[in-house]
Amino acid sequence: MPGTHTPLSSNVVRRTKRLWRQYGIFWLGTIAVGLTAVYYARLIDWGYNTFLELQRERPWLPLLVTPAIAAVASWLTRRFFRGAEGSGIPQVIAILHTRPGETGSRLLTFPILFGKILVSFLAILGGLTIGREGPTVQVGAALMFNLRRLYPRSNALMERQFVLAGAAAGLSAAFNTPLAGIVFAIEELTRSFEARASGVLITAIIVAGVIALGLNGNYTYFGTIDVGTQLPDSLAPAVLLTAVVTGIAGGLFGWLLLNTSRWLPAPLYRLNAERPVAFAALCGFVIAVVGVISGGTTFGSGYSEARGLLDGHAQLSMFYPLLKMVSMVGSYLPGIPGGIFAPSLSIGAGFGNVLHMVFSDMRPQILIALAMVGYMAAVTQSPITSFVIVVEVLNGHALVIGLMATALVASRVSAFFTPPLYESLALRYMTQPLHPEAATPHQQDLPEPLVHVVLDASSNEAPP
Repeated sequence: MPGTHTPLSSNVVRRTKRLWRQYGIFWLGTIAVGLTAVYYARLIDWGYNTFLELQRERPWLPLLVTPAIAAVASWLTRRFFRGAEGSGIPQVIAILHTRPGETGSRLLTFPILFGKILVSFLAILGGLTIGREGPTVQVGAALMFNLRRLYPRSNALMERQFVLAGAAAGLSAAFNTPLAGIVFAIEELTRSFEARASGVLITAIIVAGVIALGLNGNYTYFGTIDVGTQLPDSLAPAVLLTAVVTGIAGGLFGWLLLNTSRWLPAPLYRLNAERPVAFAALCGFVIAVVGVISGGTTFGSGYSEARGLLDGHAQLSMFYPLLKMVSMVGSYLPGIPGGIFAPSLSIGAGFGNVLHMVFSDMRPQILIALAMVGYMAAVTQSPITSFVIVVEVLNGHALVIGLMATALVASRVSAFFTPPLYESLALRYMTQPLHPEAATPHQQDLPEPLVHVVLDASSNEAPP
C-alpha cells in the first residue's frame, strides 16, 4: 500500500536532517578550517619567497617596498578590515569571555576573515616580521562561528563552542600539532577546562589535522632535533640561565607593546594618532633598514633562520635576536594583521645560538630548543602551551623536563615586567566598539593598575 511508506520516508528525512545538523555541518566547518590553514600557509610561503627573490636581486629594494606595503596594509586594515589587526588571538579571547554572538558578529565576519588573509599576505610580501599561525586561529574561529547561520536555533552555547573548536583546530593545522591545539584552547583561550566541550574540541582538531596531513604529508614543523644519547651535566644551569635571559627579553617585548605611550617619543606617538598610515610607512622603513643591516635575516617570520640553526646550516650574528625583536615590534605597532608565534620561536632560536657561547660543551640544538620555548613562554605567559608546541614542532621528547622547566621559569620572569599579552590586548575588544573613525594612538596601552580578563557576569553559559 502506498500510504504505508510515507511515515518511514518521513522518519528517514527527519533523522537525516538531525544527523546533518548534529554532525555534518560541524564536520564541514572543520574540513574548511583544515583546507584554509593549508592553502593560507602556502600563500604566505609563496609571498615571502617572492620577496626574497626580489631582495636577492636588488638588496636595496626593501627600503622602498617595505614602507610602501606597510602603509597600504595599515590603510586597508583601518579603512576596511578593522578587527583584523594583530595576531587575532586577543579577538578570539574577547569573544569567548563575553557574549559570543554579539562580539563575534563584530570580530569574526567574512570581510574580516578575507581581510586577515589578504593584508597579512601583503605584509609578508613586503618582508614584515609576522607569522601566519596566530591569524589562522582567528580565521578558523571565523569559519566555525559563521556556521551558526545554518542552524535554525543557534544559541550562545553553540556559538562559543564553535569559536573555541575553530580556533584550536586552526592552530593545530597551522603547526601540525594536535596536542598543542587542545592545550592552547584550555590554557590560553579559556583558562579553564570544560569537559562538555572536550569531544567537540578534539573532533575539530582531528578533522582539520587529517586534512592538513592529507595535503602536506606527515611532517614535523621544524624537523627533529638531535640531543645525543646522554644529556650534558650542565643542563640544569643552562635551563636556568636560558629561562632568565628569554624571560627578560620576552617580558620586555610585551612591555613595549602594552606601554607605547611610555617609551615612544611624543612626536611619533602623535604621528600615529593623527597620521597612522604615515606612521606605518615609517615603521616599514625601520624594518627595511634593520633587514638590510642584518643581511636580510630579519625579514619575514624567521622560520628559515630557526630551521637553519637547528639543522646546523645557518650562521647568524649574535645580534640577530635583538635585531629581530626590533623588526617584530615595528611590524606590530601599526596594527597590521600578523602573528607572533613563528617570529617568537625564531628570536628564541637566536638567543639559544648566542647562549652556546657560554655553554660551548653542549649541542647547540639543545640550547636553541630551550631558548625557543623560553622566549615563547615569556611572550605569551602560557608555559604549557609553549612547551607542548615546541615539543611537537621539534619532536623534542628527549628534552621534556628541560623544556618544561624553561617554559615555567621564563613565564614567571616575564610576569615581573608585564601582564599576559593576549589577555591584556583582548580587553580593548571587550570594551571598545570598532569604528573606523575611532582614534587609536595606541590601543595597546592599558590603564594602570594592570588588569586581567574578567568574565562577563551575565554570560554564564558553557558548551553542552
